[in-house]
Amino acid sequence: MNVEAFPGDAHCEIELFGCLNQWGTWQDATKGQKRGMLEEMVATRSSSPTQTVYTCLSALELEGAISFDKYVQSAAEDFGNVYHHVPAAVVFPASVQDVAKVIRAAAQTSNVVVAARGNGHSINGQAQALKGVVIDMSTLKGIDVHVEGKGKRCYADVSGGELWLDLLQATLRMGLAPRSWTDYLYLSIGGTLQNAGVGGQTFRYGPQISNVEQLEVVTGKGDVVTCSPTSNSDLFHASLGGLGQFGIITKARITLDPAPQKVKWIRALYADFEAFTQDQEHLISASKDESFDYLEGFVLVNSNDPVNGWGQVPFTADSSVDPNLIPPTAGPVLYCLEVAKTYNADQDAYTLQQVLDSIGGWYK
Repeated sequence: MNVEAFPGDAHCEIELFGCLNQWGTWQDATKGQKRGMLEEMVATRSSSPTQTVYTCLSALELEGAISFDKYVQSAAEDFGNVYHHVPAAVVFPASVQDVAKVIRAAAQTSNVVVAARGNGHSINGQAQALKGVVIDMSTLKGIDVHVEGKGKRCYADVSGGELWLDLLQATLRMGLAPRSWTDYLYLSIGGTLQNAGVGGQTFRYGPQISNVEQLEVVTGKGDVVTCSPTSNSDLFHASLGGLGQFGIITKARITLDPAPQKVKWIRALYADFEAFTQDQEHLISASKDESFDYLEGFVLVNSNDPVNGWGQVPFTADSSVDPNLIPPTAGPVLYCLEVAKTYNADQDAYTLQQVLDSIGGWYK
């Protein structure tokens, strides 16, 4: 009988010693006993999650690659750093068919957990699969920008493993940009669309999931389905913000608009919470011409701490907040309204200034 450790597994020898504890020492065992020890170990291994996954995936013919050892530890890490579930295998797909083959094989095998991983920014282990399979979507690449009807309709077909930063760079070269962003751009297309994609433009255009025209999704059965608001609409709406429970987004069609030429970026500090919220609500409800294109607010400590206080407000290291402008009646916390107004070179400067003067606070 040929017994060998399975790829990525260092427990074969340990399990053999476990058998020896029951049968006595290997040297004193008869040939029949030794054979029984090995058969017991193989029987145990054949039903283990690691072996189940290995059997499930090893026969697949993929364009990409599968790792049973080298990359499994890194797949157990994420931004949250709370859970560290080590998978049995990591798949690096080169095509949507690779993803479909893995899902199909897992669906036909009992108790195999599969999770899709974008750029590893989950905070609660959502992209981890304990003793299961992690599909690393970062190898699934492709950005195709389309301009139709002399610029009347613009969109990009983007693979789920691409980062929003990569999409922005590709579209800006053509004078275009997506409507809605997350503040941090090193996130995957498929990852944020499985959640929501909330940022400073959400109040104007909705989250990122509201600016998608079409999806390519691999379902839990391994079927590759193209869906939109008018075709397979149930899957389309379930997948957007569905936390990966209805399939893996492998491609998305993102709506694009002409990119502005310039932007005015402002942070205004408030000591009074009511004034802060009134300005915020006014800007959210105002028309586009009378408001900003980016709007967020946050709370900070009333101190010059560079991380938690008003020391974080200036845009450059050589500027600072004048503490004399902070009212003496201010409490332990301050409020910051962060806004941006996009415009083109030929836009009326007076009209732009009117919008800027519509908010209170100080340090503009």
